[in-house]
Amino acid sequence: MNDPNAMSDRLHRVFAAYAARWPGEAEVADAFDALLGDPEDPFVRDRLAGHFTASAWLVDRAGERLLMTHHRKLDRWLQLGGHADGDRDLAAVALKEAEEESGLTGLVVEPEPFDLDRHWIPARGDVPGHWHYDVRYVVRATAGEAFAVSEESHALAWRPIAALFDEPGLDPSILRMAAKWRDRSVG
Repeated sequence: MNDPNAMSDRLHRVFAAYAARWPGEAEVADAFDALLGDPEDPFVRDRLAGHFTASAWLVDRAGERLLMTHHRKLDRWLQLGGHADGDRDLAAVALKEAEEESGLTGLVVEPEPFDLDRHWIPARGDVPGHWHYDVRYVVRATAGEAFAVSEESHALAWRPIAALFDEPGLDPSILRMAAKWRDRSVG
């Protein structure tokens, strides 16, 4: 189902459900929902005012470790993910990016977003700074965990999720997702 109208309708419902589940993040969900109505396609990277991306909270089978990338362009430890490039099925984008950037097979994506994050991407080369509206999904490794580093990363590493809270300088959104994951696992 990549019918633009059907996918947009579904995403409107998804963002409303997200706001209801995470009331403290309702303003962020509203901004994502508003982007859907933009006449300039928000699913393509050429929309430099901001566009959708999708990421994977890629956990091992036990749900205790997160596969992180030392991102080549941003030079930071982050979750795997990338541009929608016209695809409106953001869960499928997250899964595809996880597979491409990790080399893992047998991955399974949960259908509803785990986190939403709007963040600034600084100018690089001839691409001006712009906003990423990143829709993040839980992706589970169900087969092996031996990854392959892609050209988009300096390195990949399985990191214990519980230890992320003690890591200085980690992106605040990673800590937010780790807290959500911890609370979900306890609940």
